[in-house]
Amino acid sequence: MGETELVERARSGDQEAMGALYRAHASRVYTVVRRLAGDDALAEDLAQDAWIRAFRKLELFRGDSSFGTWMYRLATNMALNRLRRRGRRDEVEREADIFHAAGSLDEAVINQRMLAQALDRLPPGYRKVLVLHDVEGRTHEEIAELLGVAPGTSKSQLHKARGRMRELLDPGETESEASTREV
Repeated sequence: MGETELVERARSGDQEAMGALYRAHASRVYTVVRRLAGDDALAEDLAQDAWIRAFRKLELFRGDSSFGTWMYRLATNMALNRLRRRGRRDEVEREADIFHAAGSLDEAVINQRMLAQALDRLPPGYRKVLVLHDVEGRTHEEIAELLGVAPGTSKSQLHKARGRMRELLDPGETESEASTREV
């Protein structure tokens, strides 16, 4: 069954069609909100809220793009709006003992974890711009519109975010050196 037919069936309340759409796109939706939120539990809440809203507002899906693209945009916008309303989240330092697990993990997995942890430690404004630009491929103009800032602010935040990521990922830097350069 094609996506168009699944959407039509889901609009009429077909639970199986809704489940099929969810299974096809849930991973991608969770990934984008996780990157924006920087927190697993919050990302699960945001993704769940996005799916609830999507199925309640399915009549608004016009079919100009794929359902996946529409859902992805809806989830991104909902996450940004929720994070904006919430304000700066509490800074929570999560210490992960990557090297404890290094024996069972290959280098790519370790690098991915280190990158995710560094991304989580960025200030929320930096993280949003970095994810939207470098991961999502959005332009500074699009980011400015989404976040309600000037394009120059987006560019500045991206530059600072990349610099901070380099600091966080530099294995020769100590925690105290990194914290003295916090913005």
